[in-house]
Amino acid sequence: PCGAEGWAQDAVPQSAAFVAAASYRGPGNNDTRSNKALPILLWWSGSLFPHFPGDTERIDCPGGSCLVTRSRRVALHRRTKALIFYGTDFRAYEAPLPRLPHQTWALFHEESPMNNYLLSHPPGIQLFNYTATFRRESDYPLTLQWLPGVGYLRGPAVPLAEKDAWRRRGYAPVLYMQSHCDVPSDRDRYVRELMKYIQVDSYGKCLHNRELPSERLRDTSTATTEDSEFMTFIARYKFHLALENAICDDYMTEKLWRPMHLGAVPVYRGSPAVQDWMPNNLSIILIDDFDSPQELAKYLDFLDKNGEEYMKYLEYKNLGGIKNQFLLESLERREWGVNDMSLPNYLNGFECFICDRENTRVREEQEHRKSHGKIPAPRPHVAQFKHMGCPMPTPGFGSAEDLSGGDSWKEMWLQDYWQSLDQGEALTAMIHRNESHQGRFWDYMHEIFLKRTRQH
Repeated sequence: PCGAEGWAQDAVPQSAAFVAAASYRGPGNNDTRSNKALPILLWWSGSLFPHFPGDTERIDCPGGSCLVTRSRRVALHRRTKALIFYGTDFRAYEAPLPRLPHQTWALFHEESPMNNYLLSHPPGIQLFNYTATFRRESDYPLTLQWLPGVGYLRGPAVPLAEKDAWRRRGYAPVLYMQSHCDVPSDRDRYVRELMKYIQVDSYGKCLHNRELPSERLRDTSTATTEDSEFMTFIARYKFHLALENAICDDYMTEKLWRPMHLGAVPVYRGSPAVQDWMPNNLSIILIDDFDSPQELAKYLDFLDKNGEEYMKYLEYKNLGGIKNQFLLESLERREWGVNDMSLPNYLNGFECFICDRENTRVREEQEHRKSHGKIPAPRPHVAQFKHMGCPMPTPGFGSAEDLSGGDSWKEMWLQDYWQSLDQGEALTAMIHRNESHQGRFWDYMHEIFLKRTRQH
C-alpha cells in the first residue's frame, strides 16, 4: 500500500486535465465549482480509499467540495493539496520526496502504537499537519472506535448463579484469550506470573493451557467477529484479562469493551487514562493498582468468593448506572458511527475534515495574495506530540535492568522504539534540506547513529 512506486515519472503535468468521476453535488454544501477547480486530496495509502468503485470521487463536505483519489499520478499536481497516509503503512524510508511546499500531510492511524513507533516521537508525528488517531488530543479523535454506543455497555450479564456453577465445573475465575504473543506491552510475562497465584484458563496461542470445546470456536475468525456461540462461552467467566498490546493514553480496544458488553469484569492494563472513559467509578480492575501479580490474585480470589462485592462491578448495567457524563457526551458528539449505516464511517469523516481545512487554506492564501501581503499568509497547522506520543515500552513484569541480555522482548521492542526516533530525525533532516533521493535516507540514519554514539 505505501511503497515508493516511482510516481515522479508518472506525475501529471500541471496543464493536464484531471480525469474525474461524474460531477455530483450532494446536500452537504452549495459549492458550484466544477471538478477541475476543486482541491485534490490524494490517499497515498490507496488500500484505505473509502469509495467504491473507481479511483476518484467528488466529495461534498459541509465547508466545500474536493476531489479525492488514490491515483498517485497526481502527486505533483498543483491542485493536489493534501496527501493522506495510513500510519501502519507509513515508512520514513519510503516517504514521497521532495515534500512539496503547497501540500499538507494528513495521518490516519487508529491502530496500535506498536504498528509504527515512529509516530510516538516528536520528529515523527510533527511530519504531519492533521491527525486522526486514538488520542483524544488529535485533530479528529478516534478514541471510542471500538465502542458501538452506550447500548453496547448495557447488554445483560450472565447471572452470577450461572457463573458460580461454571466455576464448580472446574473452570477458572479468570479468562485469557490471546494469540498475538510477542508485543510491546509484554503482557504474557505478567500473566505467566499471575498464573502462579490464581487459576487462569488460557485458550489462545499465548500461554495456552485449555482447549475451546469445539473446532468451530477454535477458528480465530470466530473469535474476532463476535460470534454468538463464542460470546456465550466466554461470557460465563467472571474476569477477563484485558491487556492491550501496547500502552498509550486512550488506546483502548475490544479487549476492554467486549467483556464490559458481556458482563465480565475486565482486569485491565492499557491506557493510563482509561478511567476517564469508564461508565462509573467501579467497572474495571486496574492491574497497575496492585503492587504485584500475587496481590492482584488475592483480590480476584476475594471477589470470586464474595458475590455481593463482585456484583458491584456490574452496577453500570442497571438503569441509570452509567454516570460518566464525559463518556455519554463523547458518544453523542462523535459524527461517525461504528457498524451504523445511518452515520458516515470515520474514513469518510476524516476525509471531509481535511477537505474543509484545505478549502479554508486555499481561500486564506488567495486573500493573502490579493492583499499584496497586508493580510498575513495562513500559518501551517502542525501535529503535536500529544496527538500520538506513546511511552517507551516497559517489561510486563519486573524491570528492563533485570532482563537478560538475550531477552527477545528487550531486543525487539526497545530497539524498535529507539530506531523509530532515528528514522523520524533522518526524514525530517531530508525534508529540511529538500532531498529527494530515497537512497540517501540510510546515509542520514548512519550519520545520526554515529552522532549518538559519540555523545555516549
